[in-house]
Amino acid sequence: MKTTSNTIEVGVIGASGYTGAELVRILSRHAGAKLRVLTADRNAGKPLQSIFPQFAGLELPSLVALDDAKLDALDAVFCCLPHGTTQTVVAGLPKSLKVVDLSADFRLKDTGVYAQWYGHKHQAPALQGEAVYGLTEFARGPIAKSRIVANPGCYPTAALLPLVPLLEDGKISGTDIIIDAKSGVTGAGRTAKEGTMFAEIAGGIHAYGVAAHRHAPEIDQELSGAAGHAVTVTFTPHLVPMNRGILATIYVRLADGATAGDLQTCLASRFDDEPFVKVLANGATPATRYVRGSNQCHIGVFADRIEGRAIVISAIDNLVKGASGQAVQNMNLMFGLNESMGLEQEPLFP
Repeated sequence: MKTTSNTIEVGVIGASGYTGAELVRILSRHAGAKLRVLTADRNAGKPLQSIFPQFAGLELPSLVALDDAKLDALDAVFCCLPHGTTQTVVAGLPKSLKVVDLSADFRLKDTGVYAQWYGHKHQAPALQGEAVYGLTEFARGPIAKSRIVANPGCYPTAALLPLVPLLEDGKISGTDIIIDAKSGVTGAGRTAKEGTMFAEIAGGIHAYGVAAHRHAPEIDQELSGAAGHAVTVTFTPHLVPMNRGILATIYVRLADGATAGDLQTCLASRFDDEPFVKVLANGATPATRYVRGSNQCHIGVFADRIEGRAIVISAIDNLVKGASGQAVQNMNLMFGLNESMGLEQEPLFP
């Protein structure tokens, strides 16, 4: 039940990962929310500051195991657990709780597609029908009425923000869309892995999940809805030696009679009143360094030298707009708050 005060009582399930820590950073200064429960099974009993010293001085609840967490008195929880583990957790939560899930467990509407890409059956198919895909700028009404929001993936957020309006307005073809995206290492999570060790990642860049990345069906799903017909994209992610950020370079085929200028006009009009999506002036190139630490997405449009094609570039911080910032944006809508509350910080530069 919603508390009688004006403060949203919040818990973070899986607070010891990067997205959990980013939620704590944002929510610790959120005027309408109070952190009451932080879970991390392997670090239960520890203060969060012992894991993330940047929170020294903040009055935060100590970490507890999920089984010991007292959730009944909360209004909302953020789930920051690994893919494949959240469905059963959410199914076991009190029905009074509103949930924003940052894993991929509720993003794919078709549970058969989920099973195909994640290698196991969906564990809560009834709840899947209740979940709303939370790309905030395109789903405000459903998000405001929902109990469960599936927070979009970081790569899909960077790709969908510019592509959805262009497909909805018929400015580009739904065929031959190519998404070349680069991510910082935090996108791979905080668990130690050989492929994300300093010596493995520093000084180089490499593609991964080629033609088989699990974000591809999520992108296809949302673009198909925008286009009104099936859309299948070519999507290749890359890992680059930086902590934060996603840069998506997207190659599109223009609709008959459309120009790159039409794409620019379409996006500028669509996002003119948006607090977090900025369409840059002609010739300006988005860069991850200019959105770092913020909930912003920067978009640029360029005419390709090949006739009939254009290049669209977007940049986000994968941990903020691509994860925890968008999650707080969605929570704000779910509770009727100002959508920008807690997210007003400008980007960090340099």
